[in-house]
Amino acid sequence: MTSTTTSRALNTIDGHIVLAGAGKMGGAMLTGWIAGGLDPKRAVVIDPYISDEINALGAKGVRLNPDVKDIGAVAALVLAVKPQMFSEVGPTLRAIAGSSLVVSIMAGTTIAGIAKACGGKVVRAMPNTPAAIGRGITVAVAASDVSPEQRGLTDALLRATGSVEWVEDESLIDAVTAVSGSGPAYVFLLAEEMARAGIAAGLPPELAMKLARETVSGSGELLRQSDLDAATLRKNVTSPGGTTAAALAVLMADDGFEPLLTRAIAAATARSKELAK
Repeated sequence: MTSTTTSRALNTIDGHIVLAGAGKMGGAMLTGWIAGGLDPKRAVVIDPYISDEINALGAKGVRLNPDVKDIGAVAALVLAVKPQMFSEVGPTLRAIAGSSLVVSIMAGTTIAGIAKACGGKVVRAMPNTPAAIGRGITVAVAASDVSPEQRGLTDALLRATGSVEWVEDESLIDAVTAVSGSGPAYVFLLAEEMARAGIAAGLPPELAMKLARETVSGSGELLRQSDLDAATLRKNVTSPGGTTAAALAVLMADDGFEPLLTRAIAAATARSKELAK
């Protein structure tokens, strides 16, 4: 169940936003914050491996790997490190977190585990890779001691890379991870296999890939912009006895797409729960 949160404007934030881990997702978030109005001088990056893209932001005022005591007031610490590194890195961030807001985008790492390792008032969030182009979706859940103002700040930070949904039950994050967190890979696999099947049907490889890529991306955009649900859009493409109906008869068979995807989502959900332990 979602809840209403009032997002703050990034250009009104007091204190610094400290980003621990500036890889693809962390870097996309940082770029989104600055594009959304955050003063680069209020952004701090902690990462032993600074990319050329992040170095370029350093020239605009983003502070790169400063001494902890020189950071100043911290409005939020955003954890974008790899989950398997957090047990080692987490305690070193305790001096930064203090009692400030801590926003984690690490898969399979619970609110309790984050609070134990580095302290702070914790929000756990699960974004996905379309965040890199501002088209991601993130689901967030807050610990009970996170204030409404801190939820608003979190919402602003996450919304810089796409849409945001809030839930009150942390256990839902495992299924969220399986559906939207891992979901882009399923879509990319669909495009990959459509192209492969097209080649098997006689299409030149370059044309098959072009058709698959544009069909998947175009259909996704239609789904986003349409007021119709996915099932109705599917039915609108399907003429009785036509070519689409012939293909869907295979995909929607008892051993087709539905049970296969159900098993895939269940496997990803189970793995997320295992990682949380």
